[in-house]
Amino acid sequence: MLRVRDAWSIPGGAGWRRSARLLLLLLCACHEPTWPIIPPPPAAQVGRWSAYLPTPIVQLHLHLLPTGKVLSWGKFGDAQVWDPATGVFTAVPAPSRVFCAGHDFLPDGRLLVAGGHISDLHGLPNTNVFDPATNTWQALPPMAAGRWYPTNTTLPDGEVVTIGGTDTAGADVTIPEVWNGTAWRQLTTAALALPLYPRTFVAPDGRIFYAGEAQQSRYLDVTGTGQWADGPLRQFGVRDYGSAVMYEPGKILYAGGGDPPTNTAEIIDLNQPNPAWQYTGSMAFARRQMNATLLPTGDVLVTGGTTSGGFNNPEGAVHSAELWSPATGAWTRLAANAVTRIYHGTTLLLPDGRILHTGSGDATGAVDELSYELYSPPYLFQGPRPTITGAVPGAVTYGQTVVLGTPDADAITKVTLIRFSSVTHAFDQGQRLVPLSFSPATAAVSIALPSSRAAAPPGPYLLFLVNGAGVPSEGRILLLH
Repeated sequence: MLRVRDAWSIPGGAGWRRSARLLLLLLCACHEPTWPIIPPPPAAQVGRWSAYLPTPIVQLHLHLLPTGKVLSWGKFGDAQVWDPATGVFTAVPAPSRVFCAGHDFLPDGRLLVAGGHISDLHGLPNTNVFDPATNTWQALPPMAAGRWYPTNTTLPDGEVVTIGGTDTAGADVTIPEVWNGTAWRQLTTAALALPLYPRTFVAPDGRIFYAGEAQQSRYLDVTGTGQWADGPLRQFGVRDYGSAVMYEPGKILYAGGGDPPTNTAEIIDLNQPNPAWQYTGSMAFARRQMNATLLPTGDVLVTGGTTSGGFNNPEGAVHSAELWSPATGAWTRLAANAVTRIYHGTTLLLPDGRILHTGSGDATGAVDELSYELYSPPYLFQGPRPTITGAVPGAVTYGQTVVLGTPDADAITKVTLIRFSSVTHAFDQGQRLVPLSFSPATAAVSIALPSSRAAAPPGPYLLFLVNGAGVPSEGRILLLH
């Protein structure tokens, strides 16, 4: 009997050899090992992404509104209000071009938008306010200088400081301006050139803390005509297009950024007598052009970005989300979304605890992503959610005690207050998380609202009850002022 391998030694046996090859393929196919099919990790471990859905614009400026709806705009097209309940977009044209402006919420829940777009690097001096109660804009007195890529930060007294950006001629705007509700004043003794969209936060002492993108952090005193003072030096160098977030009052996480991007992250506690930056755990992926979003549990979700060097290289696009735990400093890799979202990608927390992930494109030759995705974090698959019964006051004051009805009072282990997101260009200018003191009552929890305006600047917030399994209630919207 001729064995298959013998065909290779038959003189002139080309036909045999072809037949032998076919026979070998058949034998291999018949005896191919069967590998077990490994199912994906359960949603209770990694969460779950929705299918992507269409948007009329690239949503590269993104804001949660006190109505529970979401305002967005891009470089092109009209601003839009999106209703998560229906999926419907409604056009709300702005008075001027608000692309590349700065923005944060006023104490009454309206959105203050400073600056805008003439052309790349050239900014408008315009001031616009969006009123979510009427879905209308109002043009207000302009700033002294045009601003393109500035940051707005709401102050403890309800005023708003606008820092950085470039003016109508494309030059750095060095003098901050403060909006007092009717007019702007310049901080003429606080002249300082900073990188675009500075990552700024209200510090525990009421000053503004500049966390980056540059390595040297700084404090800005906005009283009088203003004054800058050096803060601690960050561990890593320039973290351009990394993302920073205040995950508790005075505590900041700064992750990623740089060129080439880094996977490192560092933290600082401004409540300490001599605060210093220190490394925390590193992400699984190096990232720039990413977003960091606070969750009701106090953890921080990071989405999108690219591992590749250069300004906005899609070759290294990161689709897996990651979760940072303040308790351990460790990162957990989560489910991956479908769409590449890098420069001009945006992310925010919705009242129901899901995450809206959208944008990317509208510039630099990148693909214009006219879609959004919704991410359900693992906590939405880990058991029943705490419920809040009865009415919740729409407006509250500092130091007030609020009693919320809930049949789950004995299971609540954490109550968190998260300021509304106002996000663009890898940085959320509005969000911060404040843990609240509370005590159980009969079918209710008694919650002490913060007494410090520096810990919780006035404006719109989401309030969450979180149980011992780390599962949050749906967020309730309230205005703190």
